[in-house]
Amino acid sequence: MKILTLTTTLLAAFALSAADAPKSVYDVPLKDIDGKDTSLKAYQGKVMLIVNVASRCGNTPQYTQLEELNQKFAKDGLAVLGFPCNDFGKQESGTNEEIKQFCSTKYKVTFPMFDKVTCKGPEKSPLYQVLSGPESPFPGDVKWNFGKFLVGKDGKILKRFEPKVKPDAPEVLDAIKEALAAK
Repeated sequence: MKILTLTTTLLAAFALSAADAPKSVYDVPLKDIDGKDTSLKAYQGKVMLIVNVASRCGNTPQYTQLEELNQKFAKDGLAVLGFPCNDFGKQESGTNEEIKQFCSTKYKVTFPMFDKVTCKGPEKSPLYQVLSGPESPFPGDVKWNFGKFLVGKDGKILKRFEPKVKPDAPEVLDAIKEALAAK
């Protein structure tokens, strides 16, 4: 009887938390790199390239291509958004201030950066629950630093690119151009 009650309680709690989970990237409460409350609502109507980033990773040089995308396509409506993540090899263990300093001095990053997130496992942040959770068109935990999600002007997740796919790869550039051209 106790097991049945516990199971029923856990199922009810899961159903409630699933019902309360954000359905859209715009509904997710976030903090920017400076710790201020924010969300992605400011990017409604824009194409977003959401990337989990890290400062001490073999993929860290991708910051260069991400900033190039930002410079090239921001005027057309692309928002490159960086979300530091320490899930993989503890490659982003610094504070937000240290991350911000590193990105701005070493890679001249000007695109928006946010507070650290968790991209996998039971502690997965609400943003990554939307991006890679069971309701996503591309479900499954992010595999490493610099996983990329392309989100359309309407907030729908259009593409997912694995970490080794560089931001300036033809398939990424083509997907961005197609998303920017969509009405």
